[in-house]
Amino acid sequence: MQFSTATLIRLLQAKGIKNKKVLKAIGQTPRHLFVTNNWQAFAYEDDALPIDCGQTISQPYVVARMTELLLQKKPTKILEIGTGSGYQAAILAQLVEEVYSIERIEALFKQAKKRLEALNLTMNVHLMCADGSLGWPEHAPFDGIIVTAAASSIPKNLLTQLSDGGRLIIPVGDADMQFLYTVDRTEDYYESKRFDAVRFVPLISGNRP
Repeated sequence: MQFSTATLIRLLQAKGIKNKKVLKAIGQTPRHLFVTNNWQAFAYEDDALPIDCGQTISQPYVVARMTELLLQKKPTKILEIGTGSGYQAAILAQLVEEVYSIERIEALFKQAKKRLEALNLTMNVHLMCADGSLGWPEHAPFDGIIVTAAASSIPKNLLTQLSDGGRLIIPVGDADMQFLYTVDRTEDYYESKRFDAVRFVPLISGNRP
């Protein structure tokens, strides 16, 4: 491999990631196992990479940034919309008590499940193949919700699944311009803040094989 985990951690620190728990989780998670064989040589570069079904594994900096923003609220129960490769769920599994993760593409869901099982990260990770835009109301409320696909606007049904004091983090925008937003809930009041410019695949309703 051209780069090592240690090199990636130093790069994330240089870019401003400060949370030691987040850096440790990324440092001990073998990202090369979450990409296809022909991309493994690039797994520890700070770049998004293609995975199956026309989707991507997010740039490590973006994973770290979103996770760091979530942990500011000290959550214990997280909902992830868009399991994808399973990499973000693997990071979260090391940082919070319970992770609920939804993937709409069955092939990716099955791959992610196998990867997490191989890494013994299924004790506190609950996976479901379903329409993530609906959330997981049966297990709500959640202290944090992380959305790994870009929405055109902040989904109201996800906001209602936040606990009092919970935080949603989501990329919002179109194919040309997206920004990370946090939305904090206090009873029925929601406060949003805009952060980094990002680029994600779109949040799509429905299931597919």
